[in-house]
Amino acid sequence: MGRVYDTIGESLQGFITSQPMFFVATAPMAAEGHVNLSPKGMDTLRVVDPTTIAYVDLVGSGAETIAHLRNNGRITVMWCSFGDKPRILRAYGRGEHLLPADQPFQDLAALFPKYRAVRSVIRVNVHRVADSCGFGVPQMDLVGQRSRPIDWGDKRTDDELEEYKREKNALSIDGLPAFPADG
Repeated sequence: MGRVYDTIGESLQGFITSQPMFFVATAPMAAEGHVNLSPKGMDTLRVVDPTTIAYVDLVGSGAETIAHLRNNGRITVMWCSFGDKPRILRAYGRGEHLLPADQPFQDLAALFPKYRAVRSVIRVNVHRVADSCGFGVPQMDLVGQRSRPIDWGDKRTDDELEEYKREKNALSIDGLPAFPADG
């Protein structure tokens, strides 16, 4: 049977930090808008305190999460165990994207390895945490993290990264404003 928690305690933090990937779900306010669910990996997430998590948002092919957070702030982050002990954990909250020019970005970015293709840090104020059994999640072995997102960013100049964001990250698939045109 699942349990509900008010905060991310030590044992939950241990579970979160031991997972090689997590999922981020957001949706626009409009009923006809698309729900977005994105898998994330690498060393890109931190539990900042019992009610705050943050992750590095790398330049990518879309910017749905940012557009949805700008639209309404709703976000769910989920982890599931693929190992011996089945478990699913969800953190529900209000999120915001912090840009490199923002002081909170600078403070949080210091918690992560330096990635060239960082476009923002997503900070989530968690108001509900819930777990469930996870018996429906398959057991799998991790082969390793993919390096392509890092390698791709490392091969781009700052100007090329900014141009890519202007071209590919300005709007969500629903036409919502995502990444600001000025960077």
